Amino acid sequence: MRTKTVTLLAVSTIAVLLILLAILWPTVGSKKAFFIIAGCASAVVLAILIYILIQRSVSPIRRHFSVPRRLSLSADTNLRLQFSFLRKVASLPVSFPYKVLETATDNFRIPIGRGSSGSVYRGILDDGTVIAVKRIDRLAEQGDRDFRSEIAVIAGIQHVNLVRLLGYCLNSGGRHRLLVYEFARHGSLDKWIFNSSSDEQPQPQYLPWTLRVRVAVEVAKALAYLHHNCRSRVLHLDVKPENVLLDEGFHALVADFGLSKMIGRDESRVITSLRGTKGYLAPEWLMETGVTDKSDVYSFGMVLLEIVGGRRNCLLVEQEGSDPMGRRRRIWSYFPAMVMEKVREKRVMEVVDGRMGIGKEVEEEVKRLINVALWCIQEEGKMRPSMERVVDMLEGRMGVVEAPPETSMMMAEFLDVDMIEGPASALQQLRTPEALTYSFSMTVLSGR
Repeated sequence: MRTKTVTLLAVSTIAVLLILLAILWPTVGSKKAFFIIAGCASAVVLAILIYILIQRSVSPIRRHFSVPRRLSLSADTNLRLQFSFLRKVASLPVSFPYKVLETATDNFRIPIGRGSSGSVYRGILDDGTVIAVKRIDRLAEQGDRDFRSEIAVIAGIQHVNLVRLLGYCLNSGGRHRLLVYEFARHGSLDKWIFNSSSDEQPQPQYLPWTLRVRVAVEVAKALAYLHHNCRSRVLHLDVKPENVLLDEGFHALVADFGLSKMIGRDESRVITSLRGTKGYLAPEWLMETGVTDKSDVYSFGMVLLEIVGGRRNCLLVEQEGSDPMGRRRRIWSYFPAMVMEKVREKRVMEVVDGRMGIGKEVEEEVKRLINVALWCIQEEGKMRPSMERVVDMLEGRMGVVEAPPETSMMMAEFLDVDMIEGPASALQQLRTPEALTYSFSMTVLSGR
């Protein structure tokens, strides 16, 4: 628009000068003054023509550089508007520039946890939104698979007890793969049910009984939604306390879908690579018979026992005395086997986390939760209830939940070994309690 205006003014000026020369020619004639006027007019016309040519050649270059600059200046504003609309209205994840997340997390300075495929950092966006940024740090192929799996699963589902994916970042080279989640103020469930006596936390925090029951029901509802109410059924495959987050009101949010698997509604079983966390894996993983939604049911049952007991299902405990060389002997304590024995002896309250100080007034509720957990960890998948049925049992809609038949507990037999304190072998290191809390994924080739 500006170039057209300049051209119009230039043409008008030249026309006025030509008309002026035509009027002055009869009056001045061939006098010297006429030639001076004509020379000045010609110089002005030449200058105007040169200016027009320069404007026409410079304008495309100016437009080329000015448009990206205007776009870059408005990029942050557009991102904020896009994020605000998609988050508040459409609840869809948005793409974040890497620099925005790097700034929000202060160059990934504050780690708050670790997922199945990477570390999680706390951050704050420009609008004040507190976020949790998960950085996928596995090897390229596996990391990319986990990244795409997590987006595919969580982006299209909405449930009050599933963590919300706010956005993601995948740069052109694939070097940075980041997932942006809502921030859960109270962290993961394991920090609130297991006894901790670290120097940083001399008085261990723990959830009271009423909140533990509510968290158990909310986790069950989230898994029931994934198994039965999604367009494509979702198997979480890594249910454990570390993957249950607690928001500001201590409501449960099931998180970390890096190892999840989507299956069709008409599929009942799927063969996949071995994935999950030792201590929460269903027996069918080890027998290579394929996994179903009942594999998540088994993992939930193990978590439910830990919620009630306030301890890990697999623990190394020291025995009294020592071996002939004076070294202390340690053995594995398998909590589900202990619970089943107490149920048989009708002394179920002895397995409850003593820090809560509960008594006979909630004994029936304790029995119900423990019986539900024991049904969930049956060795045979067909004996386990669906997650929808688990929700009904936990909320008391199924009446009295009787104890299930005793099961063989393959894991108890696997852990039935003595360990002597000293340099650990490779097998012993594999069986340490710490190793039982980390997620993994590996491919198993069967000869059958």
